[in-house]
Amino acid sequence: MDKNTVETFSFGVLTSKGHAEVHEMKLPKLGEHQILIKQLACNICTADYGQWLGLREHQGYPMAGGHEGAGVILETGAKVVELLPGDFVAISNNYCGECEHCRKGEESQCVIRSSYDLHEGGYKGRMGFAEYQVRNATAAVKMNPELSPGEAAFLEPLATAAKGIGKLRVSPQDTVAVIGAGTMGLLNAQAVRACGARVIVAEMMEKKIKTAKVMGFEVIDAGAADPVERVKQMTGGRGADAVIVAAGATKANEQAAAMLKHFDGRMLMFAAAYPAPELGISSNDIHYRRMEILGTYLGDTKDFLEAARLLNQRVVDVRPLIEASYPLEDIQKAFEEAARPGNYRVSVMLHESGREEGTCSK
Repeated sequence: MDKNTVETFSFGVLTSKGHAEVHEMKLPKLGEHQILIKQLACNICTADYGQWLGLREHQGYPMAGGHEGAGVILETGAKVVELLPGDFVAISNNYCGECEHCRKGEESQCVIRSSYDLHEGGYKGRMGFAEYQVRNATAAVKMNPELSPGEAAFLEPLATAAKGIGKLRVSPQDTVAVIGAGTMGLLNAQAVRACGARVIVAEMMEKKIKTAKVMGFEVIDAGAADPVERVKQMTGGRGADAVIVAAGATKANEQAAAMLKHFDGRMLMFAAAYPAPELGISSNDIHYRRMEILGTYLGDTKDFLEAARLLNQRVVDVRPLIEASYPLEDIQKAFEEAARPGNYRVSVMLHESGREEGTCSK
């Protein structure tokens, strides 16, 4: 389809718990600071399939979600300078660039960011599962064209990992434990390894343990051994300098606090879950052990640029984390696969791209 003939587009939408459909909408007019993207792939995030499972009903319906996307620019607005038609890009966050937060480099806190997720017809969300998308030019990042669309679509989740790791202040002398070898656990683990630190991954599921080992990590089978005791053994009794909690569970929080070194350990609360897990540690423990409990959520522009560097140079290799791919018309099946326990990312393919995904397609 030529860019000048694009008038309407199809997109995936959650209409209620367990129901994903394909709807159609008129394409918005391109603004002078905007770009028109022919989207090639969008990966189904935990937040997406969590709502499909009925665990995030607070997000509302109809939810035209999806925020882990990549595609090719078809057209640029009159005042777009650095991006050109034909550029291969991945999606980052929309932001105004004018509010106090944006001017301080805190684009994830933009005061009107949520307004970008409201669309004609009452649809909510970032419209990632859409054939075409009009976005602000600042909300896309150039990617290595040697990456598949599904790989490039990891830009957003990797940016969130980069944000948290920046707060964690990882150094090459650190030993960092990561609890959970799901998609986000292994993205965090790879990004930490890129900082030069030692990484120990704890996981219970056999499939995820195997994937973590294939990626070259030291792995603790938390179903066969106490991960707290194993971390202590592996660090000469000292404990980890920092722990990233990439599994949303009270038990994971308790283990994270226990496997930290006694003084000045840092604990990053990366994962969320519904209902919310308990912290699993007392304020007295935090006080006497001088612990740092850090929260992280979303990423800012600098984090997206760092994530792009890691992906484009394949410092972080996400090919083992692509579980399967489905065409847009099978989005219901895609959500069913994405929600299957133990699975990694599932890609919704929005156009034939001529690129092969890293693993099987269904």
